[in-house]
Amino acid sequence: MSKLGERLKELREEKGLSRLALSKALQIGRGATICRWERGEQDIDSHNLIKLADFFDVSIDYLVGRTDEP
Repeated sequence: MSKLGERLKELREEKGLSRLALSKALQIGRGATICRWERGEQDIDSHNLIKLADFFDVSIDYLVGRTDEP
């Protein structure tokens, strides 16, 4: 699992969200997309990376593992 996948899963679980609930909240399709991101099986485009950072109120650098400061 990539650092991004680990961080995404941690943040999602902290909010008590299922993959499907998160995908609906972000309007990004089905929960399978979130699953592939968490497992590192699919890259996230910049548009969706920004959506995730805004939704969880963290920096993109935090999401991708460049810093440990959210």
